[in-house]
Amino acid sequence: MRIRHTATAATAAAALLALSACGNGDGDGGGDADYTEDLTFATGGTGGAYYPLGGELSSIFESETDASVNYVESGGSVDNLGQILQGDAQLAMTQNDTAADAVNGDLDISEDGEDEEFITVDNLGWIANLYPEAMHIVVTEDSGIESIEDLDGQTIAVGDVGSGTRAISDAILEHYDIDYTAEETEFGDSTEMLADGQIDASMFVVGVPVASLTQLAETTDVSLLSLEDSDAEEIAADGFYEAYTIESDAYGFLEEDVTTLSVFAALVASTDEVSEDLAYDITAALFDNIDQITVDQGASIDIEEAFNGLGDIPLHPGAQRYFEENDIEVP
Repeated sequence: MRIRHTATAATAAAALLALSACGNGDGDGGGDADYTEDLTFATGGTGGAYYPLGGELSSIFESETDASVNYVESGGSVDNLGQILQGDAQLAMTQNDTAADAVNGDLDISEDGEDEEFITVDNLGWIANLYPEAMHIVVTEDSGIESIEDLDGQTIAVGDVGSGTRAISDAILEHYDIDYTAEETEFGDSTEMLADGQIDASMFVVGVPVASLTQLAETTDVSLLSLEDSDAEEIAADGFYEAYTIESDAYGFLEEDVTTLSVFAALVASTDEVSEDLAYDITAALFDNIDQITVDQGASIDIEEAFNGLGDIPLHPGAQRYFEENDIEVP
C-alpha cells in the first residue's frame, strides 16, 4: 500500500503528532477545570454533514444558552478529539468508535497507520448520539469497478488523517485483502478528485443522504459499491461498527439497496472547560429545538436514541443531569 497525503491531511497529521509529543499519550491530558462560555465547536470538512449541522447547532446553542459558539472546519473525529484534549475546542462532533478509542487510550494518531502512536483523551464527555453514519464507497460508472474486489491496485481516497473514516476504510480493505494507493483527504476534496479522474474510488463515512454526493451525481455518473451481507456482519463483529443498509431511495442514482457499515455521529464536550450547568443547557437546547434543524441528519436526532453507541464513553455530568431530570434512563 502506498500513501499520498494532501496538504490538508499532512497539516492535520503534523498537529496530531505534535499533540503526542506534548506528553499527553499517557492519559494525563485532562487538567484542572477552567470553565468558559466562549466555545469553539470543531466539526469536519465542508463537504460532509458535520460542518453544516455544526453551524445550525451553533446558532441554536448561542440563542438558547449564555455561551458564544464559533463552529470551525476540521479534519474530522480524530482531529476534533485532539482539539478537545488540548483545549483548542470545547465542543466537537465525532464518530462514536473514534471516541471509544480515545477514552480507552487506543486513539492511533500515527501518520502512516503503521508506526502506532496512541493517546488517551481523558477530558471527554458525551452529550448525545445524533444520527447513524454510513460508509459510502463511490466509484464512477465508467471506471469498470463493480465490486470491492475490483478496487485491488486502484487509488482510493480513504479519509483525512484526522477523520474517523480511515479506520473503517482500513477494516474493509484489509478484510478483502485489497492492495491500493491511499489518498488521504477530506470528503469534499475526494469527490472532486473522483470527478476529475485523479482517484479511482472514494470512501467516506457520513450521514445519509449527503448533499455533496447528490451534487456530484448531477454532473458525474457514479455508483456505490455494496458489501456482501456476510462480510459486513463479519467486519462489524470485529470492530465498533454495525451492518447498515443504504436504502435505494436515498440517492436518485441508486437502483437497489446497498449493504455497508455504520457508526454513530455524536456531540461531545470538554469536561475541563464546559461546566455541568452549561452542558445541561446545551443538551436541553439540542432536544428542545430539533425542529429548527434543516439538514437531513436532523431528522434522526431523538432523545430516546441519545445513548446509541455510548459504550464506555463517559457522559458529561451536565448531560447526565438533563437526562435524569427528564426521566430518560441513563446506562
